[in-house]
Amino acid sequence: MEAALLTDAQRDVQDLVRTFAEGEIAPHAASWDREHHVPLDVIRRLGEIGLLGVIVPEEHGGSGLDYTSLCLVVEELARHDAGVSVAVAVHAGLCVAPLLRFGTPTQQAAFLPRLATGALLGAYALTEPDAGSDTASIRARAVRSQGGWRLDGTKTWITNGGFADLFVVFARTGGAGARGISAFVAERGVGLDSGKEIPKLGLHTSSTAEIVLDGFAVPTDGLVGTENEGLKVALATLDGGRITIAAQACGIARAALEIAVSYAQDRSAFGGPIARFQGVQFPIAEIAARLDGAWLMVLHAAALRDGGLPHAQAGARAKLVASRVAVDAADVAVQTLGGYGYSAEFPAERCYRDAKITELYEGTSQIQRLVIARSLLGDAARG
Repeated sequence: MEAALLTDAQRDVQDLVRTFAEGEIAPHAASWDREHHVPLDVIRRLGEIGLLGVIVPEEHGGSGLDYTSLCLVVEELARHDAGVSVAVAVHAGLCVAPLLRFGTPTQQAAFLPRLATGALLGAYALTEPDAGSDTASIRARAVRSQGGWRLDGTKTWITNGGFADLFVVFARTGGAGARGISAFVAERGVGLDSGKEIPKLGLHTSSTAEIVLDGFAVPTDGLVGTENEGLKVALATLDGGRITIAAQACGIARAALEIAVSYAQDRSAFGGPIARFQGVQFPIAEIAARLDGAWLMVLHAAALRDGGLPHAQAGARAKLVASRVAVDAADVAVQTLGGYGYSAEFPAERCYRDAKITELYEGTSQIQRLVIARSLLGDAARG
């Protein structure tokens, strides 16, 4: 079914990332997870073979492909290691994408070629300790200084924050509320420090750090988009980013489904494989059907984005459905394996831990429901 929906170029990308993941990631994923190791060398190698620059135009050193291709990369990586997949999703979907849409020609020429090859790795610094879903409440400030801007404040839950070279940062340049926030892009330097790594339930192979801005200097040409209208940049970027997180959720769900199927076929009890019991069959069948639906929603949302069509609603729906499938698929895998599913010696529990975050970051499931409801009900839903 999937192959019929993809172009030759998209299938080539899928084959490339699958071969890489099976050879370079799958054999090490369990040990990386146990050791909380972020495989930075592997992430940079993804750039060397063109998988970090999938959506970067050829004139800037990228592959010049589409957002659907990026979703294929993220889904396949997540099937083997969710932490690696989110590093790529954030790098491409939250750092490269806003530069493509809102960046100046100078910014694009300066950063996109290096982002495409992995010479620079990107991060997106929006969330703050008191500003998560309520993005209009950020407090980090940017004030004009000689030659540009100086940024002060604290960001938290920043994926790739411990190692990123380039940051898309949001700070307040005007008054309170949605207006008055601006977006900036700048390389790591004096005044931008990675704080503590945040301990997490899952995604042990991903860097999630606090970022401290202490007089961080950004040049005048580091402003992305229009001054005081950075929230438009943030929300438009998240509209696309939710599609890649939905793809990540599908990859986690696919891994969990494969674990459950394999174990059910191989495990014998009461005189034969446990796959012959409907109590085992039905949950697996349910996940398989729901996963196909979620993946089609991802491809639909990505196709809308590729076509330059409104995709916020499709992305919100895809993320809402796919993240729930990921959590439920991981639960089915653990349940199918029984006690082994609860053991850290088997991969089901890693899927279980990794899946939950897909319901939380880049907009919680509650936020996705709010976005969807307001699109359907209009002003009546706003109270």
